[in-house]
Parts: sequence; structure tokens; C-alpha cells
Amino acid sequence: MDSFYSHGKLLLTGEYVVLKGAQALAMPCSKGQRLTFTPLTESKLNWESYDTKKAVWFSAQFDLPQLSILKSSNSDIAERLKKVLLAAREENHSFLKHGGKVETHLEFNQNWGLGSSSTLIASIAQWAKVNPFMILERSFGGSGYDVACAQASTPILFTPNGTSPHIKSVTFWPPFIENLFFVYLNQKKDSSEAVRDFSSIKVDENIINKINEITNHFIQCTSQDHFNELLALHETIIGRLIGHTPIQERLFSDYEGSIKSLGAWGGDFVLASGNSFTPNYFSNYGYSTVIPFKEMCLH
Repeated sequence: MDSFYSHGKLLLTGEYVVLKGAQALAMPCSKGQRLTFTPLTESKLNWESYDTKKAVWFSAQFDLPQLSILKSSNSDIAERLKKVLLAAREENHSFLKHGGKVETHLEFNQNWGLGSSSTLIASIAQWAKVNPFMILERSFGGSGYDVACAQASTPILFTPNGTSPHIKSVTFWPPFIENLFFVYLNQKKDSSEAVRDFSSIKVDENIINKINEITNHFIQCTSQDHFNELLALHETIIGRLIGHTPIQERLFSDYEGSIKSLGAWGGDFVLASGNSFTPNYFSNYGYSTVIPFKEMCLH
């Protein structure tokens, strides 16, 4: 049996503009997804995906070597999976010539937007011994920061560059780390849809330079007050660019700290900079999933 593991991801800075070449700060998560492959004699690929409760949430069977879908519990997911597997084979023609059984096991809630797709792509790339960014380009698309996080062991500065992005390991562990939390907004955001919507927006070079500057200050910051100012400035710039009101202004105007959207705005997680009372604040508003930074991020 072959086994492959990939980390989940969170994009702390540079959302949207990373698609236009901005440098982004991204964090690999402490939880991820494992993929195992067991060879079998039959010329079929049997696939089962398990959630955090060890229940099968997706299953399919493919005929080999064509990867025709014989049956599946969800035809749309099966088609997307087939696209990823075929992209891997285009890079490695000997990949999946023989049958077997695949199991994937998620360690995080699949609705959280932590990278159920990117961890899968990264693990399939390990399995097929190919470039994961090539698979991404031929399947889901996007900047690739999430795939980069999947195999990272530290926070990264990520700059897109086709199938050869620039990835730099950095340290991000500010002295006020105990006061940082990730809050789930109780709804999933389709990041691929957000990518499509943003593709036609023109981004001035000055905006990219300003976000890059904020990102660099972000990782060097030792004052929580200054950090909160950086979060607010980043929100203002991106909000104006995409035509959306920042989440704090829209939903949490009485919050005394600072709140920043992460990834595609309007869903998944936000980053809240506050204090020990922060979890209670969000719980009172009906947002019960509040995860300390130290628990969420790999370190």
C-alpha cells in the first residue's frame, strides 16, 4: 500500500490579487488529507473518500486504462476527479496502468474551505510523481498557493509563476499569537467561482505593490495594534477593488479588535485579532467554530 499526505491551507494576505502576481502569505494547516493506494489485479480503480467521521462521502469506480466512469455517487465530482487523474497521466504515461483501490481520509470538515481539492491534487501528484502545479493548471486552475501549502512545513510567501511559482519559507509567529483566532462563517465559498469572477478585473500595479508591502510588514509585526491596522488597511484595499464591504463593517461593527477575510470573501474562515474574550463574542453572534491560531496552523 502506498500512502501520501498533504496539509490544508489558509491564505492570510493577498487574496484575489495573488491571481494578478501579488506576493501572498499562506499557512499550511495542522490538519490535512491522506490518500492511500492498494494495487489490485482487476483493471479497475475503486475510489472511496471518507470524511472526519469516517463515513464515505464520495465513491466511484473507473475502468482502466481509459479511466471511464463506471459508477459514482456524484457524477460531477467523478468528472472532476477523472480530469485530475488524466492530467497526472499526461505528465506520467505509466501512471494508473493497473487497477487498485484508493481511499482518501479528510482530517478537517470538508465545508471549511481548507483545501479538500488542493490536498487531493498534491497527493495525486506525489503518487504519480509529477508536478502538482501542472495538474492544477490542467484541472481546477487558480494561483496555486493552496497546492504549495499542501507540501509546506512552514508559512510561505507565494508568488505565482505558472507551473513554477516562487515559494519562500518564512516565520510567522508574532508575540500576540494567543490573541489570533480563525472564525468559521457557517457557509462555504466556491473559490473557483470567485477566481472566474475576478479574472476580468484590472489591478493597478500600485495596488499589488501596496499589498506586497502589507504582507512584508505582516510577517515582521511585533505590535498587535500595528497588526490590527494592517488587517484593516488590507481589507479596505481589497474591498474597494472587488466592490464589497469588509466583513467587520458589515457584520461585526462593534468588535473591538480587527477582522480580516481570508481567501474568497463571503464564506469559510476569517482571521480575528482580539483577546481571550474573542471566542465568546463570536459565539454570541452564532459563530461557534472559533479555532485558535496555534491549533489551526502547522508549527
